[in-house]
Amino acid sequence: MSLIDYRIEDAVALISLNRPEKHNAQNESMLEELDAAWRAAATDDAVKVIVVRANGDNFSAGHDLKSVTSGYEPSADKSQLEKAYGWETEFYLGFSRRWRDVPKPSIASVKGACIAGALNVIWPCDLIVAADNTFFSDPVAKFGVGGVEYHAHTWELGARRAKEMIFTARSFSADEAFTAGMVNRVVPLDELESQTMDLAREIAQMDAWALRQGKRAVNQTLDIMGQQTALQSAFDMHWLGHANSMLTTGYPLLSEAPLPVEARQDRS
Repeated sequence: MSLIDYRIEDAVALISLNRPEKHNAQNESMLEELDAAWRAAATDDAVKVIVVRANGDNFSAGHDLKSVTSGYEPSADKSQLEKAYGWETEFYLGFSRRWRDVPKPSIASVKGACIAGALNVIWPCDLIVAADNTFFSDPVAKFGVGGVEYHAHTWELGARRAKEMIFTARSFSADEAFTAGMVNRVVPLDELESQTMDLAREIAQMDAWALRQGKRAVNQTLDIMGQQTALQSAFDMHWLGHANSMLTTGYPLLSEAPLPVEARQDRS
């Protein structure tokens, strides 16, 4: 079974996470398929807008750490830390940066749980439409790491709410995320698909070159403000957490041991 569903409808590429029985937890194969879908949409002239969504009840519970990639295993010429840093540079920070810079408008259509590594998938998108049952969480500070790999918290939420998300590890509701400016629209769950597609079709009516240049102008403004440098710096700090875990436990991922979706939905 494919871990990503991909189809085109009305000039809109629909990329769906397809591991609902695992709450769309992301393993290496899913990330590879997800990146391939982004690449396909980016290079297809028939596609004007990209929508990233999920099958099942939850958008994504984050990284699947029960399925550890061989990219973390040491080799004859590289330590475990060096191998793992290189793998996350490509599969986490690298993929997210690449999706962010695809020169077509993109929309994340989100429902249910959107936890930790799931933020790496939605934050690179240009717009976010959230169902009213969505909650967003980055609880990895509980395990010795100061935030997920694509550390866009400050840009998405503002400094104080970003600190609250990291410091408390609590969930933010869709309405809270909307108030902070992270989410464009909050819609009833049963209208998520239709309202996302209405927005995508509306955008698809615009001139493709104008969309491309408008997106580039906004992204370059963020870059001039330092976003790309900040993301790389925060990723390196993320890896200080992993390095500390290696010193104390001998294994870099134990600092991000996954929690069940139910345990992470702390709205207090």
